[in-house]
Amino acid sequence: MVHFVGAGSGAPDLITLRGARLLREADVVIYAGSLVNPELLKETKPGCEIHDSARMTLEQVIETVQAAEAAGKTTVRLHTGDSSIYGAVREQFDRLEALGIAYDVTPGVSAFCGAAAALRAEYTLPDVSQTVIITRAEGRTPVPERESIRSLAAHGATMVLFLSTGLTDKLQAELLAGGYAPETPAAVVYKATWPEERQFRCTVGTLHETVTKNGLTKTSLIVVGGCLGDTYDRSKLYDPGFTTEFRQAEK
Repeated sequence: MVHFVGAGSGAPDLITLRGARLLREADVVIYAGSLVNPELLKETKPGCEIHDSARMTLEQVIETVQAAEAAGKTTVRLHTGDSSIYGAVREQFDRLEALGIAYDVTPGVSAFCGAAAALRAEYTLPDVSQTVIITRAEGRTPVPERESIRSLAAHGATMVLFLSTGLTDKLQAELLAGGYAPETPAAVVYKATWPEERQFRCTVGTLHETVTKNGLTKTSLIVVGGCLGDTYDRSKLYDPGFTTEFRQAEK
Protein backbone atom coordinates (compact mmCIF):
# COMPACT_ATOMS: atom_id res chain seq x y z
CA MET A 1 0.00 0.00 0.00
CA VAL A 2 1.19 3.51 -0.83
CA HIS A 3 0.04 6.50 1.15
CA PHE A 4 0.46 9.92 -0.44
CA VAL A 5 0.74 12.36 2.48
CA GLY A 6 0.75 16.14 2.48
CA ALA A 7 3.54 17.17 4.85
CA GLY A 8 2.08 20.62 5.46
CA SER A 9 3.52 24.03 4.73
CA GLY A 10 6.68 23.71 6.80
CA ALA A 11 6.16 23.60 10.56
CA PRO A 12 6.38 19.93 11.58
CA ASP A 13 3.27 20.19 13.76
CA LEU A 14 1.17 21.26 10.77
CA ILE A 15 1.05 17.76 9.34
CA THR A 16 -2.37 16.17 9.93
CA LEU A 17 -2.89 13.60 12.66
CA ARG A 18 -3.54 10.97 10.00
CA GLY A 19 -0.44 11.95 8.06
CA ALA A 20 1.73 11.76 11.19
CA ARG A 21 0.37 8.32 12.04
CA LEU A 22 1.03 6.99 8.54
CA LEU A 23 4.54 8.42 8.65
CA ARG A 24 5.26 6.68 11.95
CA GLU A 25 3.97 3.37 10.60
CA ALA A 26 5.75 3.47 7.21
CA ASP A 27 8.42 0.97 6.22
CA VAL A 28 9.56 3.15 3.32
CA VAL A 29 9.36 6.96 2.98
CA ILE A 30 9.97 8.82 -0.27
CA TYR A 31 10.00 12.52 0.54
CA ALA A 32 10.17 15.66 -1.58
CA GLY A 33 13.74 16.77 -0.96
CA SER A 34 14.49 20.15 0.64
CA LEU A 35 10.81 21.14 0.41
CA VAL A 36 9.80 18.90 3.31
CA ASN A 37 10.94 19.84 6.80
CA PRO A 38 13.52 17.19 7.81
CA GLU A 39 12.16 17.31 11.38
CA LEU A 40 9.27 15.19 10.12
CA LEU A 41 11.62 12.39 9.16
CA LYS A 42 12.61 12.01 12.82
CA GLU A 43 9.13 10.58 13.40
CA THR A 44 9.85 7.50 11.28
CA LYS A 45 10.40 4.18 13.01
CA PRO A 46 13.82 2.51 13.33
CA GLY A 47 14.84 0.76 10.15
CA CYS A 48 12.57 2.79 7.91
CA GLU A 49 14.04 3.27 4.42
CA ILE A 50 14.18 6.96 3.51
CA HIS A 51 14.61 8.18 -0.07
CA ASP A 52 15.01 11.78 -1.29
CA SER A 53 12.90 12.12 -4.44
CA ALA A 54 14.72 15.32 -5.45
CA ARG A 55 17.48 13.00 -6.67
CA MET A 56 15.12 10.54 -8.36
CA THR A 57 13.20 10.30 -11.61
CA LEU A 58 9.57 9.19 -11.77
CA GLU A 59 10.74 5.79 -12.94
CA GLN A 60 13.06 5.44 -9.94
CA VAL A 61 10.28 6.41 -7.54
CA ILE A 62 8.00 3.76 -9.00
CA GLU A 63 10.77 1.15 -8.93
CA THR A 64 11.30 1.90 -5.22
CA VAL A 65 7.58 1.50 -4.58
CA GLN A 66 7.50 -1.78 -6.52
CA ALA A 67 10.39 -3.15 -4.47
CA ALA A 68 8.57 -2.21 -1.26
CA GLU A 69 5.37 -3.84 -2.47
CA ALA A 70 7.21 -7.04 -3.39
CA ALA A 71 8.60 -7.17 0.15
CA GLY A 72 5.17 -6.57 1.71
CA LYS A 73 6.15 -3.12 2.95
CA THR A 74 4.09 0.05 3.33
CA THR A 75 5.28 3.22 1.59
CA VAL A 76 4.58 6.87 2.41
CA ARG A 77 5.11 9.28 -0.45
CA LEU A 78 5.62 12.52 1.50
CA HIS A 79 4.87 15.64 -0.51
CA THR A 80 5.27 19.26 0.52
CA GLY A 81 2.14 21.21 1.48
CA ASP A 82 -0.83 19.50 -0.15
CA SER A 83 0.03 17.15 -2.98
CA SER A 84 -2.83 18.39 -5.19
CA ILE A 85 -0.99 21.67 -5.93
CA TYR A 86 2.16 21.34 -8.06
CA GLY A 87 2.76 17.91 -6.56
CA ALA A 88 3.28 15.96 -9.81
CA VAL A 89 1.12 13.21 -8.32
CA ARG A 90 -1.22 12.40 -11.19
CA GLU A 91 1.56 10.71 -13.15
CA GLN A 92 2.38 8.63 -10.08
CA PHE A 93 -1.26 7.65 -9.59
CA ASP A 94 -1.51 6.52 -13.20
CA ARG A 95 1.64 4.39 -12.97
CA LEU A 96 0.46 2.73 -9.74
CA GLU A 97 -2.97 2.00 -11.19
CA ALA A 98 -1.39 0.43 -14.26
CA LEU A 99 0.68 -1.79 -11.96
CA GLY A 100 -2.29 -2.68 -9.76
CA ILE A 101 -0.73 -1.09 -6.67
CA ALA A 102 -3.24 0.30 -4.16
CA TYR A 103 -2.81 3.86 -2.89
CA ASP A 104 -4.66 6.59 -1.03
CA VAL A 105 -4.19 10.30 -0.39
CA THR A 106 -4.03 12.27 2.86
CA PRO A 107 -4.40 16.03 2.33
CA GLY A 108 -2.06 18.58 3.85
CA VAL A 109 -1.91 22.28 4.71
CA SER A 110 -0.82 24.05 1.54
CA ALA A 111 1.76 26.82 1.58
CA PHE A 112 -0.88 29.23 0.29
CA CYS A 113 -2.76 28.66 3.56
CA GLY A 114 0.47 29.04 5.50
CA ALA A 115 1.19 32.33 3.74
CA ALA A 116 -2.29 33.66 4.58
CA ALA A 117 -1.70 32.75 8.22
CA ALA A 118 1.69 34.46 8.22
CA LEU A 119 0.21 37.61 6.70
CA ARG A 120 -2.93 37.42 8.87
CA ALA A 121 -4.82 37.78 5.62
CA GLU A 122 -8.25 36.75 4.40
CA TYR A 123 -8.06 36.06 0.68
CA THR A 124 -11.82 36.50 0.13
CA LEU A 125 -13.07 39.88 1.35
CA PRO A 126 -16.56 41.24 0.58
CA ASP A 127 -16.55 43.75 -2.27
CA VAL A 128 -12.80 43.20 -2.78
CA SER A 129 -12.31 39.65 -4.06
CA GLN A 130 -14.36 36.48 -3.87
CA THR A 131 -11.95 34.50 -6.01
CA VAL A 132 -8.46 33.12 -5.35
CA ILE A 133 -6.30 32.30 -8.37
CA ILE A 134 -3.48 29.86 -7.63
CA THR A 135 -0.95 29.89 -10.43
CA ARG A 136 2.68 30.37 -11.36
CA ALA A 137 4.67 32.45 -13.80
CA GLU A 138 5.99 30.85 -16.96
CA GLY A 139 9.65 29.92 -16.75
CA ARG A 140 11.49 26.85 -18.04
CA THR A 141 8.21 25.00 -17.70
CA PRO A 142 5.49 26.52 -19.91
CA VAL A 143 1.90 27.28 -18.92
CA PRO A 144 -1.15 27.16 -21.23
CA GLU A 145 -1.45 30.41 -23.18
CA ARG A 146 -4.99 30.96 -21.92
CA GLU A 147 -3.58 30.98 -18.36
CA SER A 148 -0.92 33.63 -18.88
CA ILE A 149 -0.35 35.98 -15.96
CA ARG A 150 -1.58 38.87 -18.10
CA SER A 151 -4.92 37.19 -18.84
CA LEU A 152 -5.46 36.07 -15.24
CA ALA A 153 -4.59 39.52 -13.91
CA ALA A 154 -7.52 40.97 -15.83
CA HIS A 155 -9.87 39.49 -13.22
CA GLY A 156 -8.43 41.65 -10.44
CA ALA A 157 -8.90 38.72 -8.05
CA THR A 158 -6.59 37.61 -5.26
CA MET A 159 -3.64 35.85 -6.88
CA VAL A 160 -1.25 33.47 -5.14
CA LEU A 161 1.86 32.60 -7.14
CA PHE A 162 3.97 29.53 -6.55
CA LEU A 163 7.38 28.91 -8.15
CA SER A 164 7.69 32.49 -9.38
CA THR A 165 10.13 34.32 -7.12
CA GLY A 166 12.98 34.06 -9.60
CA LEU A 167 10.85 35.49 -12.40
CA THR A 168 9.57 38.73 -10.88
CA ASP A 169 10.97 41.10 -13.52
CA LYS A 170 8.67 39.69 -16.20
CA LEU A 171 5.97 38.79 -13.65
CA GLN A 172 5.62 42.38 -12.46
CA ALA A 173 5.33 43.64 -16.03
CA GLU A 174 2.64 41.06 -16.83
CA LEU A 175 0.64 41.83 -13.68
CA LEU A 176 0.64 45.52 -14.57
CA ALA A 177 -0.18 44.89 -18.23
CA GLY A 178 -3.06 42.63 -17.18
CA GLY A 179 -4.77 45.27 -15.11
CA TYR A 180 -3.42 45.43 -11.56
CA ALA A 181 -2.62 49.02 -10.62
CA PRO A 182 0.97 49.72 -9.50
CA GLU A 183 -0.30 50.51 -5.99
CA THR A 184 -2.11 47.17 -5.63
CA PRO A 185 -0.93 45.55 -2.38
CA ALA A 186 1.35 42.56 -2.66
CA ALA A 187 3.49 40.44 -0.36
CA VAL A 188 6.22 37.83 -0.55
CA VAL A 189 6.37 35.16 2.14
CA TYR A 190 9.60 33.20 2.40
CA LYS A 191 9.23 29.65 3.80
CA ALA A 192 5.79 30.20 5.32
CA THR A 193 5.41 28.54 8.77
CA TRP A 194 9.06 27.42 8.87
CA PRO A 195 11.20 28.74 11.76
CA GLU A 196 13.06 30.97 9.26
CA GLU A 197 9.86 32.48 7.81
CA ARG A 198 10.09 36.07 6.60
CA GLN A 199 7.45 38.40 5.18
CA PHE A 200 7.91 41.31 2.82
CA ARG A 201 5.01 43.70 2.14
CA CYS A 202 5.12 45.70 -1.06
CA THR A 203 2.99 46.65 -4.06
CA VAL A 204 2.75 45.26 -7.57
CA GLY A 205 4.83 48.24 -8.69
CA THR A 206 7.64 47.43 -6.24
CA LEU A 207 7.46 43.63 -6.35
CA HIS A 208 10.60 42.97 -8.38
CA GLU A 209 12.61 45.50 -6.38
CA THR A 210 11.48 43.91 -3.11
CA VAL A 211 12.40 40.40 -4.20
CA THR A 212 15.76 41.46 -5.63
CA LYS A 213 16.72 43.65 -2.66
CA ASN A 214 16.06 40.83 -0.21
CA GLY A 215 17.79 38.13 -2.25
CA LEU A 216 14.72 35.92 -2.61
CA THR A 217 15.07 33.25 -5.27
CA LYS A 218 12.93 30.26 -4.24
CA THR A 219 10.71 28.68 -1.54
CA SER A 220 8.67 31.88 -1.44
CA LEU A 221 5.03 32.60 -2.27
CA ILE A 222 3.82 35.83 -3.83
CA VAL A 223 0.37 37.19 -2.94
CA VAL A 224 -1.23 39.96 -4.97
CA GLY A 225 -4.54 41.72 -4.48
CA GLY A 226 -6.73 44.15 -2.62
CA CYS A 227 -7.28 41.56 0.11
CA LEU A 228 -3.99 42.79 1.56
CA GLY A 229 -5.29 46.35 1.73
CA ASP A 230 -7.34 48.14 4.36
CA THR A 231 -10.66 48.66 2.53
CA TYR A 232 -13.43 46.06 2.50
CA ASP A 233 -17.12 45.63 3.34
CA ARG A 234 -18.35 43.97 6.49
CA SER A 235 -19.50 40.35 6.07
CA LYS A 236 -23.26 39.86 5.84
CA LEU A 237 -22.93 36.67 7.88
CA TYR A 238 -22.48 38.55 11.16
CA ASP A 239 -24.31 41.74 10.23
CA PRO A 240 -27.13 42.38 12.75
CA GLY A 241 -29.27 43.76 9.94
CA PHE A 242 -29.05 40.56 7.86
CA THR A 243 -31.35 37.56 8.31
CA THR A 244 -29.79 34.10 8.20
CA GLU A 245 -31.08 30.57 8.72
CA PHE A 246 -30.19 30.82 12.40
CA ARG A 247 -31.28 34.33 13.41
CA GLN A 248 -33.53 37.19 12.37
CA ALA A 249 -32.25 40.62 11.45
CA GLU A 250 -32.46 43.16 14.24
CA LYS A 251 -35.03 45.91 13.70
